[in-house]
Amino acid sequence: MDVSKLAITCVKAPRPRVLNRDTGEIKTDKNGNTVYEVTVSVEDEFGRIELVKIGITGEPPITVGDQVNAVGLLGYVWEIAGRWGIAYRANALLPAREAADA
Repeated sequence: MDVSKLAITCVKAPRPRVLNRDTGEIKTDKNGNTVYEVTVSVEDEFGRIELVKIGITGEPPITVGDQVNAVGLLGYVWEIAGRWGIAYRANALLPAREAADA
């Protein structure tokens, strides 16, 4: 996904993704690493804004209010029992200032 024309801002601190609210089971990747979810606002070049959650393995080094660079952002469609949506995943979420320095 080309994110070069998007302004992405962290609006909710990263937290482990809960698979089962009753048991408290936390989602992990195939290597056993904790998957985090980060809520961000995404603004396009036309000023349209959406809130989305992005999944990422490991806790990203970002905080609320940071402008974010989403490295390797991928969106995919899911469907379960007649419901559907788009889920997002990234290889890394870095503060934009850090990504610019790299």
